[in-house]
Amino acid sequence: MKLVTYSQNGTEQLAFCINNKLYNTTAADISLPATMKQLLNGWEQYIAAMHSADTAIKNGNINLPSVDFDTAHVLAPVPQPTSCRDGYAFRQHVAAARRNRKVDMIAEFDQYPIFYFTNHNAIQGPGPIPCMPDHFKRLDFELEAAIVICKKGRNITAAEADDYIGGYMIMNDMSARTLQMEEMLLNLGPAKGKDFSTVIGPMLVTPDELEPYKIPAKPNHTGNNYNLRMTCTVNGVQVSEGNMGDMDWTFAEIVERCAYGVDILPGDVIGSGTVGTGCFLELNGTGKLNDPNYKEQWLQDGDVVEMTIDGLGHLSNTIVAEKTDWSILNLKK
Repeated sequence: MKLVTYSQNGTEQLAFCINNKLYNTTAADISLPATMKQLLNGWEQYIAAMHSADTAIKNGNINLPSVDFDTAHVLAPVPQPTSCRDGYAFRQHVAAARRNRKVDMIAEFDQYPIFYFTNHNAIQGPGPIPCMPDHFKRLDFELEAAIVICKKGRNITAAEADDYIGGYMIMNDMSARTLQMEEMLLNLGPAKGKDFSTVIGPMLVTPDELEPYKIPAKPNHTGNNYNLRMTCTVNGVQVSEGNMGDMDWTFAEIVERCAYGVDILPGDVIGSGTVGTGCFLELNGTGKLNDPNYKEQWLQDGDVVEMTIDGLGHLSNTIVAEKTDWSILNLKK
């Protein structure tokens, strides 16, 4: 299934996305959940009936009104995540970023997956991304995939963790690099450099839809893996290309670490981390390493950032400058 959350008369509405048209879940069957939150909290109760309704619509057995996806006000597929973590799964990205800083690859990357918590209240879907003046000091995109947890669990092994994944989405982990690099000097992890916007969408795709793309995990790793091409364009020019199949740590292994000693909950969103070449920080660093005269590129007011992942859709956002000159960088003592 491909599931979309959109705004219908100012209210969140969950819909099946079929052939670029949205069909309300509750129109297909009044007993089905009306929102993604209701679906995730009752996943095992609803999922079979959701699949049945989706199939019935595809087969023409149910005649329903629809809304064109392209004209709908599409929201984040999971509008209010219970939490949002972001992983660090692509070795290529980590190795390139460290090489560009002239430091050795960190051995611990190959020993265990890591993640950080970001602001789950700053989750958004397609559309404008409002940015403050300090965000524009090296404003960056990050091309990623993400999952959402669909049932509560604790101390889950990687071998069973895929059963806790409700679906997959595109993620753009927006980054204000000057803020990020300053605060990282204090070794507490990213905060203001990351907390203003994390984009997911445009739809949640359940694992059954991705079966044709399934490939083995990397050697000595456990969990589902998929051959899904990933691209990002800025103002129509492709700047990044990678593949979800290049994840060294699988989502199952990241979930295993997330769930160690704590509950993971329906509605928790977990990102993959940046794919190789998946941000300007890496691309600029590589460019300058090869050519001292390389001209850096960062996101600007009005830029259109578009991400596509095979099977997961197309996510489009426009960078918008807030009308203010307030700077927290100027508050430094």
